[in-house]
Amino acid sequence: MTEVLSQDEIDQLLTAINAGGGETEEYKPVADTRKVKIYDFKRPDKFSKEQIRTVQIMHETFARLTTTALSASLRALVHVHVASVDQLTYEEFIRSIPTPTTLAIINMDPLKGNAILEIDPGITFSIIDRLFGGKGEGVKTQHELTDIEQSVMEGIIVRILGNMREAWAQVIDLRPRLGQIDTNPQFAQIVPPTEMVVLVTLETKVGDVEGMMNFCIPYLTIEPIIGKLSAQFWYSNVRQGANTENLNILKEKLVKVDVNVVAEIGTIQIPVRDVLSLQAGDVIRLYNVKVDDPFAVTIGGKQKFFCRPGVVGRKMAVQITKKMADMEQDDFEELISEGEELL
Repeated sequence: MTEVLSQDEIDQLLTAINAGGGETEEYKPVADTRKVKIYDFKRPDKFSKEQIRTVQIMHETFARLTTTALSASLRALVHVHVASVDQLTYEEFIRSIPTPTTLAIINMDPLKGNAILEIDPGITFSIIDRLFGGKGEGVKTQHELTDIEQSVMEGIIVRILGNMREAWAQVIDLRPRLGQIDTNPQFAQIVPPTEMVVLVTLETKVGDVEGMMNFCIPYLTIEPIIGKLSAQFWYSNVRQGANTENLNILKEKLVKVDVNVVAEIGTIQIPVRDVLSLQAGDVIRLYNVKVDDPFAVTIGGKQKFFCRPGVVGRKMAVQITKKMADMEQDDFEELISEGEELL
């Protein structure tokens, strides 16, 4: 709407012009202090910087465990470390990897959907050559895996997935399983091309051969636990260290731990020359032990039980009779007094 000036205002303007005081000031644009961030709607960011950092911490643990596992399997110097963690579209990931390559489709149970573990062809054939008795040299000409080579790589990947479960233990009890191995990236369409994924790039060195391993996780797969990928949740979980998930993992590890169990008849001090002259059939007299005294069972260097000797079939054995913690004080004093009398 056009503003109409009054007669007084017109007179004031004419007076100012005649007096020379109507010069206008030089125009100065106002500085724009707003921060503008470019946003690409074709590839929207789904992960915050904090969540990306948490994913990196998890896979740094995975890299250390994988370094140890591959070094033991290949009997060679292996080094794996996290090079970068990025978010991009699935199409960009597929275009960035060579053909043919080793693509392992991973079932991320109990999470929905699949992930992809891609191993550089140079690293793949170096591992295969090492397991087949070679020096671990990579091949110059790339080719698709044969049935035997694919079977060998399945064993390696399954072992790597065990490390992944341990690395994710602070966030979720992940049970990754190998689905299938493909060599052509175009056949591995686990999500739509425009879907966002988080890509963990691992620099890998086997002997003198260097290459990359890429772990691609779609946002749709990781979305149910996205709230747990925060520094606050991560470190609070680490400090607690005694939640149900961790306890189950510790129990599984402890089941496989070997400990020394010794049924100790008694002790005696004898000279080294007598020990060196011992032969089969010799009798060693224990002065502080009676025939009907129970044996002490030592587990991991600590006495835990009392037992009596016997046989099972044709093998010598002992039968646990009592826990040492269950014994009364009178029983201890009686055993001590009997030992003093014998000495």
